[in-house]
Amino acid sequence: MVDVNIRVKRIYDEPEPDDGCRILVDRLWPRGMSRERAALDLWLKDIAPSPELRKWFGHDPARFAEFAERYRAELDANVETVDALREIITAHDTVTLLYAAKNPLVNHAVVLRGYMADGTGIIKSR
Repeated sequence: MVDVNIRVKRIYDEPEPDDGCRILVDRLWPRGMSRERAALDLWLKDIAPSPELRKWFGHDPARFAEFAERYRAELDANVETVDALREIITAHDTVTLLYAAKNPLVNHAVVLRGYMADGTGIIKSR
């Protein structure tokens, strides 16, 4: 098992030196965010939920459990992009998955971190 620190952080929060590799995991560019201020290492938009799933979810906490299940199914089918993210994660000590949603507990980046930490069986999230 690879010991990797996978963090989840809102893109609007200030970048910090201990963020490690900063990856935007939203399909759409965040409103009002300049590329310089984002300080990204990578924008991996294909790892984000499908537009249909994102619209259905609408960040409704009551739908989060079903959203997470549906998003995990999308990730299972998105082998190439998940493999690319796995390679990036295993190549860095720390990876920060960046998202634009307002709720820090009810968003796709939280699901993605759990999927990469538990779903692959090779990454340990701290």
